[in-house]
Amino acid sequence: MKITVVGCGYVGLVSGACFASLGNQVTCVDIDAKKVASLKKGKPTIYEPGLEELIRQNLKKKFLVFTTDLKAAVRKSDVIFIAVGTPPRPNGEADLSFVEDVAQTIALEMRSYKLVVEKSTVPVQTGERIRQTLAHHARKGVSFDVASNPEFLREGTAVRDFMNPDRIILGVESKRAEAVLSDLYKPLKCPIVVADLKSAEIIKHASNSFLAAKISFINAISRLCDASGADVEKVAYGMGLDRRIGKGFLNAGIGFGGFCFPKDLAAFIRISEKLGYNFELLKAVEQINEDQKKFFLKKIEEAIWNINSKTIGVLGLAFKPNTDDMRFAPSIDIIAALQSQGAKIKAFDPHAMGKAKEVFKNVAYGSDSYSVCKGSDCLVILTEWDEFKELDLQRVKRLLKAPVVVDGRNLYDPKKMRALGFRYFSMGRP
Repeated sequence: MKITVVGCGYVGLVSGACFASLGNQVTCVDIDAKKVASLKKGKPTIYEPGLEELIRQNLKKKFLVFTTDLKAAVRKSDVIFIAVGTPPRPNGEADLSFVEDVAQTIALEMRSYKLVVEKSTVPVQTGERIRQTLAHHARKGVSFDVASNPEFLREGTAVRDFMNPDRIILGVESKRAEAVLSDLYKPLKCPIVVADLKSAEIIKHASNSFLAAKISFINAISRLCDASGADVEKVAYGMGLDRRIGKGFLNAGIGFGGFCFPKDLAAFIRISEKLGYNFELLKAVEQINEDQKKFFLKKIEEAIWNINSKTIGVLGLAFKPNTDDMRFAPSIDIIAALQSQGAKIKAFDPHAMGKAKEVFKNVAYGSDSYSVCKGSDCLVILTEWDEFKELDLQRVKRLLKAPVVVDGRNLYDPKKMRALGFRYFSMGRP
């Protein structure tokens, strides 16, 4: 198929590269000329395992093209995916101005039937607004369909998630749109759920909000474990063996971050309010997530007493491993709070330091994990990168001023850490 993907962020870029790898002719469009120039050379501006290789392969095969010219891309495509940003407004509501701008441009350039698919995470009823925009601006007699095809890509495993999905959600209003999208996704051999537009839109927000609730639930349990001397990992393991619950998203820590969960949770709360429902459960999920960062800061204070003038080594800045995404990362609030109390911060992240430098001020960046440990009063772990799990802990102990580790991701065995001579603080474990 001839496909255009509008927006070369995490969702659009991964989707475009994967559609091309399925044998489609894909044009990826972005207004950022610098980003497009880099992508034309096969160099993505984000870190995502497997993505650069996929882009280079499909550029070479000429299945994938990058451009800033949306008008030309619309004219030559049959299916157009809108994957632009929907950033949060101050009240938590999603800003849909980019979606509207793209829909208007598509409408003005349509000369024949187009299937316009919302891929961005948008509030329920956005599909209706896209259809109204297309109808208002399109030439007389030009037909089109609007569909919703929400993404469920996890940063760090996005390419794998796209190629091996649990399910594909198609929100459609016509048999023609259903047939086109079903044919597009047929090679992935997974369940395809066909729904109406509004149901598909809610499935996305409901899914992310439920997963966020699961994380906040186990973090709340970790607080009980801390207070009682129980082990949250044993509790989570026992819960997760119940097939009705499942083991995913039951890792206690410093809370969720990234662009999806915090943004989508806030948006879904706002959507509910506009529809006349006070979604108090999700407000509690949001509050627990914020409280978890404050609780972690108290652990650091417990570990080193006075934070002022202390040097704190930080391992991990991205909101999760295998990505360089700093958006809504817990490290942002935690480091800011430590600095406000007079701490000196040394930090290392395998892939996120470039973007972190745009966020933090007065942070010294190490060349590796051990350089961060050297001379620090304590070591704080904020992201669960695999390489941190494999550190030479004896070397870490020698480099630190004092053998103190405050682990926000429960990477190490508390008994082993104590046996090595560390004062070790983790989340919900004795």
